Amino acid sequence: MQAQPNTIGMKSDTHPKYYPNAKAICACGKSFTVGATSPEIKVEICSNCHPFYTGSQELVDTTGRVERFKARRAKATTKTTAKKKKSPAKKTAKK
Repeated sequence: MQAQPNTIGMKSDTHPKYYPNAKAICACGKSFTVGATSPEIKVEICSNCHPFYTGSQELVDTTGRVERFKARRAKATTKTTAKKKKSPAKKTAKK
């Protein structure tokens, strides 16, 4: 049995229109051209203002997570050292 040829054909207009010179605008004010499916793109961050590229990367800890973690870790280490010093393991006599 042989395969039947496709009589329907390919669908037209399945892909969106491509804009090779779309304008991307960053929140910092820098704009550049990219290829996209929309004529204008608004982004929040770009290579001009991203901390990785600018070298001004800082750790922002507004909720105090690092300090809370360090405090919990210090508390846990003091508990484990207190347990070790408190009571030595008891040995049971073998029969």
